[in-house]
Amino acid sequence: MSKRKDFSRRIFNQNKLDKLDNKIKKLGIYNKIEATKFMSLRLFSSIVIFFVVLYISDFGYIVAPIVTLLYYYLFERVLIDERIKKRCSKLEQEAMYFFEVLTLSLETGRNLEEAIKVTIKNVDSELSDEFKNAIREIKFGKSLTESLNDMQANIPSDSINNIILTLTQADLYGNSIIESLYSQIDYLREKKKLEMKAVISKVPIKVSVISVLFFVPLVLLIILAPILLNYLN
Repeated sequence: MSKRKDFSRRIFNQNKLDKLDNKIKKLGIYNKIEATKFMSLRLFSSIVIFFVVLYISDFGYIVAPIVTLLYYYLFERVLIDERIKKRCSKLEQEAMYFFEVLTLSLETGRNLEEAIKVTIKNVDSELSDEFKNAIREIKFGKSLTESLNDMQANIPSDSINNIILTLTQADLYGNSIIESLYSQIDYLREKKKLEMKAVISKVPIKVSVISVLFFVPLVLLIILAPILLNYLN
């Protein structure tokens, strides 16, 4: 296994592997993808697609390179980038409830670690699982601050990472963070509203495009059909 990894690392650029490793971490703690395997699979499947298109197409020498390049580019975009984008949206939606419960736990007088433990017991979500993993790492010798800092690598949302940074600073310096958490929860809620407004504002444009592509030709066909029939007769 180690020989295979060494071989892969000789083929692929180390900087690209490191960047891909960092990106893959943002898929979460339950992700099983490895950077070296991913790059190897993409390269091997691209070669297979190149020769398949080259064989089946009459213009293979032209089509095969174009199809292969598109596949090679979209492979990472679809399997990683799009999944990260969806996960980011999901985590931000979960974050509002999670951090509200955490803030209420802090208001009862608990310290940060105890408040997190109470929250992860009462909230079942992917974000809660990330915090469970951070608390689990404390049992293996890490401090809470170290665990939270490491957790940030698994979170694709800058907004959530800003809240985690606030938590780590509170753990280090003993600052009161209740007001700060409430303001950041409000920010997440406002951000969600703006995203929904942006989606709604695009609906008329999509409707217009559909109208142009489908309804206008249909109307023209209905209007011109009698004229065409008369001409053919």
